[in-house]
Amino acid sequence: MTLTEKFPYIVIEGPIGSGKTTLARRLSDRFSVDLLLENAGANPFLPRFYQDPQRYALQAQLFFLFQRAEQVRELGQRDLFAKATIADFFLEKDPLFARLNLSDEEYALYRQIYEHLQLQTTTPDLVIYLQTPVDALSKRIEQRDIPYEQDIPRDYLVRLAEAYSDFFHHYDASPLLIVNNENLNVTNNEAALELLLERIQSMRGRREYFHPRLEG
Repeated sequence: MTLTEKFPYIVIEGPIGSGKTTLARRLSDRFSVDLLLENAGANPFLPRFYQDPQRYALQAQLFFLFQRAEQVRELGQRDLFAKATIADFFLEKDPLFARLNLSDEEYALYRQIYEHLQLQTTTPDLVIYLQTPVDALSKRIEQRDIPYEQDIPRDYLVRLAEAYSDFFHHYDASPLLIVNNENLNVTNNEAALELLLERIQSMRGRREYFHPRLEG
């Protein structure tokens, strides 16, 4: 049984700079399956949000919510048994960003809209969480050199990483593999990727951990 036969719907998650999109692309290419990507570049409020979070947080958040809602609807209409899907996001983490970035009044409005949409999400067969320290996130964001991302404050990355850790500490809706992505980047190291694939295939529990190490 191949990896995508065992887990037909896989979600890769992690903070900005963790490499979730890169890994999703690599796995999709490797197994020739459908790829569902969050299109952050289409959000016109995102560059302005990083420059002035208080002013543009609600606009950026609502744009992402409607974008993700449409993608979730498309996913729900697919025949997941016909072809596997790998995604670099899932809707359940959307409120994480909202709670982090919005004022209490804005968050109350966001929750009303979120609940009004009454979205029926497809539960992933596997979630891979790329747990990456803030120093590594900062370095990778700098290396990929997207202009508006260079304005992201370090304290925002710290709060974001903490929010992700807390979210996945409590997450139990799907089997979860927590990957330590600090010293051996599974997104750009072929040997580490092979180790990751082996680790996924060997999963038996609902929550497991992977600390990739190479011999030599």
